[in-house]
Formats: sequence, structure tokens, C-alpha cells
Amino acid sequence: MIRVVVADDSDTVRALLVAILRSDPGITVVGEARTGAEAVELAVRLAPDVITMDIQMPQMDGFEATSEIMSRAPTRILIVSSRASASEVNLSLEATRAGALVVLSKPESPRSSRFARQRSQLLAMIHAMAEIKVVRRWSATPPRGMVPVRQATVGGGGALPVVPARRATIRVVAIAASAGGPAALLDLLAALPATFPVPILVVQHIARGFVDGLAHWLDAGTKLDVVVARQDTFAQAGTVYVAPDDRHLGLRQNLQLVLSADPPFGSFRPAATYMFQSVAATQGSQAVGVILTGMGNDGVAGLKVFHTAGGYVIAQDESTSMIYGMPMEAARAGVTDAILPLGEIAPFLEKLVAGLTA
Repeated sequence: MIRVVVADDSDTVRALLVAILRSDPGITVVGEARTGAEAVELAVRLAPDVITMDIQMPQMDGFEATSEIMSRAPTRILIVSSRASASEVNLSLEATRAGALVVLSKPESPRSSRFARQRSQLLAMIHAMAEIKVVRRWSATPPRGMVPVRQATVGGGGALPVVPARRATIRVVAIAASAGGPAALLDLLAALPATFPVPILVVQHIARGFVDGLAHWLDAGTKLDVVVARQDTFAQAGTVYVAPDDRHLGLRQNLQLVLSADPPFGSFRPAATYMFQSVAATQGSQAVGVILTGMGNDGVAGLKVFHTAGGYVIAQDESTSMIYGMPMEAARAGVTDAILPLGEIAPFLEKLVAGLTA
């Protein structure tokens, strides 16, 4: 039985979330919190498997509560947030830096045509998260906008992999991430210079309606330009293009972006596999693929094509992955050229794109 605490200051929303969770025989709601402070107290006292966390709450908001919980009683935290304001989206994403695993939008009324899908998504996410080992603990509540200190080391121990001599000139980098991805993306992109000489494509699995906020959040925290991808735009050096809601992101040979309404890969649109396959087909050995923290195996089938076409594949390592799912599956498939701690990916990308050898 999965034990869940629900934290939300709205009696109506909290009642709806509790009703959804209790409709699943494998889930039991062991506590309800109306404030962030109550959520922290329940996390410490009840040790639930999962907490659904609102962002805007009195006394202590969801970001602060997440930081406190990850310091005192590390727990799997699912942010269930409204998209009503840019500030709430921003705060939701900041909570992923404090240790929250996933951001979902709040379910609509049961009368909504989207309610059944939202209910299924919430329940599926609770079940998936319950299987995840909590691997990060924060030493203190981090100030907003700053990277929290990890208790686990982020270094890899040893030199970076040697860049193969006489590689083809790199024209593009493609990055995929899922749960835990926003924080990992921010750390990685913030370590790259504004003069990074090639464009970067990104597929991040995130709740519908949060992509614009994600792009703005990443843009504010990096030296690169971060935008939501638009059809037929020519990808430019030093710019990050994030796949929009409900469209696959691909690339033509001339670096022109393609947005596609093709069917989902698995349950994903945008899908990492679509992006990697498209980049492989048009850029071959002139591309680098990066797969970061996330549940499941989206992207692995695409990386098989990518690797066969001569592209260079980097996977985040287990010690720095919030969820070692997607990168683990890529490693198991034998399609990775390098497996690196998150903090070492950016400098290695610079070296790889510059064509430097050891």
C-alpha cells in the first residue's frame, strides 16, 4: 500500500486530490496538510511514501516545505501546481531544485473532458514514484535561485573521457530529460558559456502548460538564450530550443527546426526518441546526444539509431541522477560513449564540440 500525504491550502482541491487517490485500492491517504509547515510536520511524523505538494500555501510555501522535508525527512515529492501565474510556475520549478521529483498541473473539475486523463496521470505518477529510491538530501534550505548543497559528491573521480581524434565537426547537441530534469538542465546549461558554438535541442517531459515557464526559468538562470522551439526556425549557436507542448521536435539537415504532430512514442509527445532519430537522420556523426535523469526509457530507441549513425552519446551517471531510469536504460542498451556526473557534462561538451583531444 502506498502511503500519501496531500498538502494544499484549498479545501476543495485537497478534497478532490484525496478522492482521486482513495479511488485507487493500492493507495491510502495517511494525512492532509493545509500549510507547508503542516506538510513538514506530517512528513517527519508519518514518513509517507509520497507527498503531493501545493506551491502557494500560507506560513510556508511549497518550495520552502520541500526544502525542509528533503533536509529533515527525505520523501518523494510531487508538485501539484496551478498554471495561473508565471510566479507559481517558476516556484514549482524551483522546488525541483530543492528535491521535488515531478511537477503536475492540478486536476480540473470531474465534469471536465480532461479529468479522466488527469486522474490517470496522477495515479500512474504516484505508483511510479513509490518505486523510486530517494537519493538526494539537502543540507539546508537553499535560497531561491541558488543551487542547494548536495550531501552526496557530484565529482566523478578521474579524468574526463578522451575525445576521439578526427571526429566530424559537431553541429548540434540534443538533450533529453524527464523526472528530475528541470534542475539537471539548469545545472548543465548554466555551466555553458554564451559563446557555445552550436545550437542545443531539448525534450523535457513536463506537464502541459509549463513549457513556456520552463524556458523562461532556464533562460534567466543561464548565459545561453533559451526559447520554446518554433516551426521552421533555423537553429542558432548559443541558443537552446525546448520542445513545445504536444509536438515532437526534429531537425532538418540545414538545422531548420521541425515540429511534428506524429503519434506519440509510447505515451510521449514530445518524445526524446523522435528527436534523437531526427537528429541522427539529418546530422549523423555531427551530433551529440545527452540523456539525463528520468523515469522510463524514452529516448533509448532513438539513441540506438543515433549511435549507429555515428553520433556521440553521453549519459548522466547514477550518483547524480535524481532518477536513474532513462540513462540507465541507455547504458544497458550499449549506446553510450561516456557516462558522466552531471557536473562534468558541460565541460566535456565544450571539449567535444571544440574537437579537442587529450
